Amino acid sequence: MSEIVIIDSGQLALSLRLPELGMPEILSFGSEPVEPDPLFEIERSSRVNGMDIAVPSNVLLPAGGMGFFGWPAIAGHRGGRDFVAQFGGWTVLRDGNQTVLKAVDSVARLGIAITLTAHVSGLISMATELSNLGDAEYQLDRCMAATFLAPAGNVQVMSFTGIWGREFQTRRELLGNGTWIQENRRGRTSHDRFPMLFIESETQIFGVTLGFSGNHQMVIDRTDDGRRLVHLGELFEPGEMILAPGESYESPTAYVGADSEDFHAFVREELTTWPGGTMSPRPVTLNTWEGNYFDHQMDSLKAQATAAAELGIERFVLDDGWFGKRDNDTTSLGDWDIDARKYPDGLKPLVDHVTGLGMQFGIWFEPEMVNPVSELYKAHPDWALTIEGRPILESRTQLVLDLTRPEVSDYLFGKIDAVLSNHAVSYIKWDMNRDLTHAAGRDGKAKTSTQTRAVYALMDRIRAAHPDVEIESCASGGGRIDYGALARTHRVWTSDCTDALERLEIQRGATVFVPPEILGSHISASPNHQTGRRHSLSFRALVALAYHLGVELNPLELSDEERDELKVYIETYKRLRGLFHAPGASFRLEPLDGRYVWGAASAERIVVIVAQGPQMVGEQPAPLKLPESVTQIGGRWSISQILPVEPEFIRISEGQKRLLSGAINFDLTNAGLSGLPLPMLRPESALLLELIPSKGGNTHG
Repeated sequence: MSEIVIIDSGQLALSLRLPELGMPEILSFGSEPVEPDPLFEIERSSRVNGMDIAVPSNVLLPAGGMGFFGWPAIAGHRGGRDFVAQFGGWTVLRDGNQTVLKAVDSVARLGIAITLTAHVSGLISMATELSNLGDAEYQLDRCMAATFLAPAGNVQVMSFTGIWGREFQTRRELLGNGTWIQENRRGRTSHDRFPMLFIESETQIFGVTLGFSGNHQMVIDRTDDGRRLVHLGELFEPGEMILAPGESYESPTAYVGADSEDFHAFVREELTTWPGGTMSPRPVTLNTWEGNYFDHQMDSLKAQATAAAELGIERFVLDDGWFGKRDNDTTSLGDWDIDARKYPDGLKPLVDHVTGLGMQFGIWFEPEMVNPVSELYKAHPDWALTIEGRPILESRTQLVLDLTRPEVSDYLFGKIDAVLSNHAVSYIKWDMNRDLTHAAGRDGKAKTSTQTRAVYALMDRIRAAHPDVEIESCASGGGRIDYGALARTHRVWTSDCTDALERLEIQRGATVFVPPEILGSHISASPNHQTGRRHSLSFRALVALAYHLGVELNPLELSDEERDELKVYIETYKRLRGLFHAPGASFRLEPLDGRYVWGAASAERIVVIVAQGPQMVGEQPAPLKLPESVTQIGGRWSISQILPVEPEFIRISEGQKRLLSGAINFDLTNAGLSGLPLPMLRPESALLLELIPSKGGNTHG
């Protein structure tokens, strides 16, 4: 009988049959693995006028040709020859939870290794390595990282799109008979085509994501029996991946999981590596950007730090504007020397002031970019990625530095290392503010793939030299949020848009794959700097509270009343962040009539945040039904606290007043079956409910 290989994570099981010739056949993909059975040896027959020997179409990484007529996951050639690949002689190497499948195509002179890992979080990951075993160059046009199998019948795909300031907008569509494809050519994860999907059929739901920050492809192809192959991998520019004899291409890693909870667990338990080995409570952060922009005045910054410490803020991040002659965004990127005009005594007086107040100090860099108006570009114009003879295309008056050149990477490391080595810096905000349009080196050949890996290498080098420094991934907001970046960072800036109304949908989408404590969410000024909307401080604070809380304003501009109110929300965050960020505690509901609900639960406390976005259409809101993950805790509960103290209700009954005051205790099961009859909130307002187990008292309304 054929060898059967099982990859079982406890949540998902991938069952494969290894043929004598051809790619591994997917026998099943779901919650249960198969057992060896003579059924798997029965060859299938094709239709009349089909192939005399039916070729399996539901396989890992189909190579195309030889009877497979679908979308090839692997494609390439050697000077126009060897354009068909057919691997055989499969071997299986197991090491703990990792399985490596290896095979060779002796005709095309190629080798392949597929690494499959069953993770304790419940995820399965897959990565591909393709090797040139011939004596001439091999042009690799496509090599997907992974293939997963979706059922036949009606299948819906949920994808994520957006723009700057409005990332992670979810879209759902029913798959048809054709091939569904998403391609990203922006040179970074992008705002509009995140490499994340959820696949849903009548019998199965699973999510997939690609851990890569460069160009990517995600393809869903319908096979000859109506099922679908879901492919994820890197997208190459023409001629970008040419393997010399003996060279190999290693793909990014793709991941598949049954639900958001498993993806969150993977990020927490395996992907993110923290200074000291464990995540410290996520510190309340003041970021100086919207409060100061490029206007850096030492006395004011020190006063802001003092005010921040009095508010309970724990980390002070100096954003753009501290280096070169950086008075606006048209100059000085690349000149990573402290601006002596703004800081005549260097940064140390400010750093010492911040740390003396008991806060951490963080600083902003954009290492990958250069302004044409800069000392660096004046000295080294050839360090920018351009194509000879083509216009030099700027974006935000920036060009992209060629980090694949050792002298460029060494220069950047030296500049960043000097700042970190000479100051008590705990945190880097690592920004990337433009797409890659024509990323070529001096030889004119495409370099997007190697540039992405060079960015990773620089991040890894910085982390190795400064292991106690945390890094935030920012790329015009949420333009580089993926598991490749998250393997090297500790926080992502979810969006440059801090408008609380916009953040409702942005954060809802982002938490499908990223746990809340990784997502930066800041309380900004009113009116908002991006949209001009005016929101109450309570709405701005509650929308940000469950994530990695920050403040994005000048605290000196707050009124006494605002300062007192902000203190309350910061204290509340500190008290509840252990629950909000606890493994398995968070939950969220689908929006209903503009009402967004999320929170966290334990046996000791349940926190529910209710935010009304647009005005409701209904005469009254439906009772809020808590999810089963919460109601299964059981017991009788009551509301112990609400914020704000005077919520913006449109109308409230006497019974609702009693419920919110804690006078009524109720069975948690009924809060899921029937729901909590909460009052209607005004549009663009929010409410936080804290529930605690009841110890007796009135049980009736």
